[in-house]
Amino acid sequence: MTEATFPITGDPDDDALLLDDPFALLLGMLLDQQVPMEWAFRSPSRLRERMEAAEPGSFSPAGLAALSEDRAVELFSEKPALHRYPKSMGKRAHAVAEMLVDEYDGVASAVWTTAADGSELYRRLRALPGYGEEKAKIFVALLAKRLGIRPDGWREAAGVFADDAPRSAADVGSAAELTLVRQWKQAQKQKGKTKQQ
Repeated sequence: MTEATFPITGDPDDDALLLDDPFALLLGMLLDQQVPMEWAFRSPSRLRERMEAAEPGSFSPAGLAALSEDRAVELFSEKPALHRYPKSMGKRAHAVAEMLVDEYDGVASAVWTTAADGSELYRRLRALPGYGEEKAKIFVALLAKRLGIRPDGWREAAGVFADDAPRSAADVGSAAELTLVRQWKQAQKQKGKTKQQ
């Protein structure tokens, strides 16, 4: 298998964190709504910096879950904010961390490494706070396309995001592909505007 690539943030170190730390990847996908993809997927690295400035090595599901929800919101709200909606996203990230601790012993990758098949993986993702139907499908596709994690039935679980069209974060394997995904998203927005007029 070729080496995993996910050049989505514009910073090689931030990109590497997403590939090396499953918790960071889950958070990046969580935050990928109503902000540019680069901002969403860069934010786990900024959160890690803020958490570890207070306590080295604390960036983990257990570390975030151990904080109060209010403290998580503070970390998200510090300037520059980690999301356009730092309060709601800080709460969701905290809730994801708590669920990972409660149901997966704090091991984020267990969400997919212990899933029997694509259908179960999709159901597990769908159960995470902030993971709607589309986000869960995109993450299934992201695991398959970027990390080579392809449980049986992953294509069915990912739906349309399993195809080769450059339509989501799952399709970003190069700077050129990031541009194509941006263009696709802009075209979809224009279609939506045209329908509303």
